[in-house]
Amino acid sequence: MGRITFLLLALFAEMERTFTAERAAHARAVAEAAGRRIGRPVAHPADKIEYARLPKQQGASLGQIAAKTGIPKTSLPGYLAETTSAAAPSGDAQ
Repeated sequence: MGRITFLLLALFAEMERTFTAERAAHARAVAEAAGRRIGRPVAHPADKIEYARLPKQQGASLGQIAAKTGIPKTSLPGYLAETTSAAAPSGDAQ
């Protein structure tokens, strides 16, 4: 009897986990369709990230850019890669 109870509870937990994942996927799809950004918010404003691109193009180190912009050195590669990859498709289209 205890084994059956355990199996039923495991079944309900698995169903709930599946339903939760489906609800989250639906919510993401609705948000994308509405044009909202999905995921964690960006911690630094876009103008500050754009300002960091110029010294990077001039060959400045990440430490120097971090000192000028106030963006942590560990975050800079991700932000600079995003802006570079976002700029690449527009360069290919021309």
